Amino acid sequence: TEFVISDNGIGIPTEYQETIFAPFHRLHGFEVPGSGIGLATCQRIVERHGGRIWVESEGPGMGSRFHFTLRA
Repeated sequence: TEFVISDNGIGIPTEYQETIFAPFHRLHGFEVPGSGIGLATCQRIVERHGGRIWVESEGPGMGSRFHFTLRA
């Protein structure tokens, strides 16, 4: 089963879409709030349930779509 969560946030440049799931990776430094652990935690949860997670974004200012699958 695939789920998609969309937002209208700041977006993620294509070259960083693989690295944003690393623990404590902060793409936007401290100008945007957060600890850098949220997406890493999501990835661990999804993978422990036999799924995968990825992001699609048109780039800065265009929002993002986070996809994840879970084993049925």
